[in-house]
Amino acid sequence: MTNPNYNTAELVCIMSARFLEDGKIVFGGAGMPLISCILAQKIHAPRLTILFEGGVIGPHVEIGKMPPSTNEQRAARRANMLLSITDILLLQQRGYVDYGFLGGAQIDQYGNLNSSFIGDADNPKVRLPGTGGANDIASLASKILVAMHHEKKRFVEKVDFITTPGYLRGGDSREKAGMTVGGTYKVITHLGIFGFDEESRRMRLETLHPGGTIEEVKGRTGFELLIPKEIQYTKPPTEKELRTLRELDPDQRYTRPKEE
Repeated sequence: MTNPNYNTAELVCIMSARFLEDGKIVFGGAGMPLISCILAQKIHAPRLTILFEGGVIGPHVEIGKMPPSTNEQRAARRANMLLSITDILLLQQRGYVDYGFLGGAQIDQYGNLNSSFIGDADNPKVRLPGTGGANDIASLASKILVAMHHEKKRFVEKVDFITTPGYLRGGDSREKAGMTVGGTYKVITHLGIFGFDEESRRMRLETLHPGGTIEEVKGRTGFELLIPKEIQYTKPPTEKELRTLRELDPDQRYTRPKEE
């Protein structure tokens, strides 16, 4: 799916930012989640409190000076407080975090994420960055948002390794494992927005982005999605959203489209 007014990465950033409400607290991961959190703060949620793994609470990143990671000095601009990594994660255990916002290399039909390795554990084809704080975030935050490019090699029936728990094996398996709150809330891709069935916990299509088709979604997904009878469409990015995003990320560090 292509659009002359914006690229796929810009679309995912904007659609993700729309879920972050004013007055809420979000634990943002590195990469696209970082810029989506800041975009939400600049556009519609000025009282959104952002937490970063490095111990930052409530930063206000300067437009056009995006930090390369959540642990860089610019990610702490005008922060309310700087804590240790342990203390920032403890805030989640105490129930203070509304949203965790993550990405990953693979996701399965139950919202489990893999950012550890691709292939066999003893002889992996690709080694990935690993969990960082992603396991803690997904285990403890009230709702998990996931931003990803939609490809068949990423949307797999079973992840090669569960770095970040979603609904594990579906049903009530997450609760039985001791994680009584949270779970993967929404998955935002360049094709649509996806949620999870309340009983089976399988991934389901909620809305298609303008120009997207059911056939393309199915063709880029390695498992059987739940598809509603009536298809809803998301509203396209506005001029204000696109302008602000491009001012935030003028070098397209975060909003350069993924190569197919």
